[in-house]
Amino acid sequence: MGELLGFLKYQRQLGGYRDMNERVQDYHEVMKNLEYGRLSQQAARCMDCGTPFCHALGCPLGNIIPEFNDMVYRGLWREAYDRLELTNNFPELTGRICPATCESSCTLSINDAPVTIRAIELAIIEMAFENGWVLPQPPRHESGKKVAVVGSGPSGLAAAQQLRRMGHKVTVYEQASKPGGLLRYGIPEFKLEKRIIDRRLEILQKEGIEFETGVTVGVDISARYLKRKHDAVVLALGSREPRRLPVPGIDNEGIYFALDYLTSVTKHLHGEISDRELISARGKKVLVIGGGDTGADCVGTANRQGAEKVYQFEIMPKPREWHESWNPQWPDYPRILRTSSSHEEGSDRRWSIKTKQLYGMAGVNVEKGIFCDLDDQLKEVPGTEFTLELDMVLIAAGFVHVEHSRLIKDFAIGLDKRGNIAVDDGLATNTEGIFAAGDAVQGASLVVKAIDMGRRVSDVVDRYLR
Repeated sequence: MGELLGFLKYQRQLGGYRDMNERVQDYHEVMKNLEYGRLSQQAARCMDCGTPFCHALGCPLGNIIPEFNDMVYRGLWREAYDRLELTNNFPELTGRICPATCESSCTLSINDAPVTIRAIELAIIEMAFENGWVLPQPPRHESGKKVAVVGSGPSGLAAAQQLRRMGHKVTVYEQASKPGGLLRYGIPEFKLEKRIIDRRLEILQKEGIEFETGVTVGVDISARYLKRKHDAVVLALGSREPRRLPVPGIDNEGIYFALDYLTSVTKHLHGEISDRELISARGKKVLVIGGGDTGADCVGTANRQGAEKVYQFEIMPKPREWHESWNPQWPDYPRILRTSSSHEEGSDRRWSIKTKQLYGMAGVNVEKGIFCDLDDQLKEVPGTEFTLELDMVLIAAGFVHVEHSRLIKDFAIGLDKRGNIAVDDGLATNTEGIFAAGDAVQGASLVVKAIDMGRRVSDVVDRYLR
């Protein structure tokens, strides 16, 4: 695929980020992409490697990566879009926020920098939108069946689109005022501008998908009513129950869960809440507890709000630093230190720190105990406690499971040992006609995996209905 020996001729290139001093002043996307012509050259680096691990192992969706790379190299962008659209409902999302596990498993990653697969994917879909190639695909024939999809995150939207294209009438129920789930309210604007979501939602609506927003199923309408009005139900509720730190003072003033904070900022940015309702870090010393992507999102958001100082603490040891271009754990996703654009904008990152206590009202003090990794056991190191004066603490310690809402109880849905929705191999729950997909089943995970599960559950539901 691509140019013969192109992987030897060309070096990997990326668009990088907007200037840091500029981007922290606004909420526009920080990432830049290469020009289309330069990406054609990058696609030339794709090898005829025989076994494309990027496609077979690295991508949960099974994107036909070598083929669309070859199309881009040859300048056949429309054909590249046709290949990409076969397997991915929302490349504009994965091209922006996917960690690119496909690149980790690229054969070039054995001893060289991988092909810029994510950047090429994003360029394909953006060119498709620019040229009017992304068109609604309503079904040619109606099945007469009705499906309710509860939740409008990536899994719910993927399931809804697939089911609609199969000819079923689909209604998506969302408790928030606008569709998108965590895509809209959990991912900051500077990583995913909401116009990107709205652009896709317009396509879905033209395909005939109906959206009922501001509706909490189980409260505003009953689970029984929902089931009676539809031939099948897909629960794509996400994994929204935050992990609470088992420490004194967790409920004190000035302490917020990350999702509540990020949601508040996004809603304020789009005029959904007032200045008085906004959770603001302006002029404050802020601690983010949790070293993952959500924690990084909080860091970037707090800096944009004008925080005086931002700390980020992680309980696990610091990952190893890796400055080579190749993957030390090929073909798996490597466990290495990652520094995001948010970290570069300013944060005091520390590892192997456990929160011991949160106390105070006006100001929040945090007592810490440093841990060490000994025989795979995290053990507290005596004499290393310290305190830190803060004005705000953001808990970004992850999510434990789907919310155990009234809907779950009214449907009598079984749960697994982790508290997620239990399903069989066909993604069916223990209740007839009720299916589930996405983070509600697998726990908090990647957008690309949620899209994949949404596609898979649509096939199962279609067979059930027919």
